[in-house]
Amino acid sequence: MSAKKDDSQKIRISVKSFDHRLLDEAVKKIVLIATDSGAHVVGPIPLPTKIEKVTVNRSTFVNKDAREQFEIRRHKRLVEIQDPTPKTLELLQEINIPSGVGVEIKA
Repeated sequence: MSAKKDDSQKIRISVKSFDHRLLDEAVKKIVLIATDSGAHVVGPIPLPTKIEKVTVNRSTFVNKDAREQFEIRRHKRLVEIQDPTPKTLELLQEINIPSGVGVEIKA
């Protein structure tokens, strides 16, 4: 038995944001550009949302039982582009992503 080797080139794009609406808008742009340039797109794959909770006392000195909780949610999506063309890479570098969205590209 011979092991099948995958020689196809792929790009993994990790998109992160605190606001899921901005995140989905950015992912739609990425997928649209990649499909228009002739590449095959897998995703967007929603990754687990990280929820960080912080508990704070309402007053500084008394009323230990009075507390407030705040949370921050980090949403993530993963887009994989298989067999990208040079045009795909060029268009991805020129894309206009809304502020507040982090994009990390791994080849």
